[in-house]
Amino acid sequence: MKRLFLAIKIYPNENMLRTYNSIKKSLSYNKIRWVNPSNFHLTVKFFGDTYEDSISVVNKVIIDTINEFSSFDIEIKNTGIFGSRYNPRVIWFGITENEKLSCLANELVNNLDVEGFKNTRQNFVPHISIGRITKIEDKKLFNYEISKVKYDYYQKSEIKELILFESILSSKGPTYNVVNRYKLK
Repeated sequence: MKRLFLAIKIYPNENMLRTYNSIKKSLSYNKIRWVNPSNFHLTVKFFGDTYEDSISVVNKVIIDTINEFSSFDIEIKNTGIFGSRYNPRVIWFGITENEKLSCLANELVNNLDVEGFKNTRQNFVPHISIGRITKIEDKKLFNYEISKVKYDYYQKSEIKELILFESILSSKGPTYNVVNRYKLK
């Protein structure tokens, strides 16, 4: 079995890295597992533990689906949290509304669902997780620090491919191995 997810790799520019490092420094008094910028990605579909003999079906569905899609741009903007102000769980950078991205993600999820890879989400919320929160010492200060960069613009990224990753979890954090790459037209 392999723990798999389909994602779009994000290559952060200096502006995004500057904000990431600033947030990380200002929240250093909290217990947050920070995502290494080299692992920044936008998850399209999380498969979880997947039998290796199912990967060929996954590959076929992805290839057949993306055959209709050409490369496109996304804009990375805004910083927010999942959870509540009182119980934040994840810090993220957002993706502005993008019809091509939503259409691609929905087509993939629907086509994979037909092949038995059930949709585990109610709706697609494109984002880049930058930190997973274990404990916040001062919630008021935490919320203030996030609010300072809430509406910041980070970068435009051209999306040319999707990547099927294997995620190997360890106490030092996840390692992502490329299983397959899928080029858009």
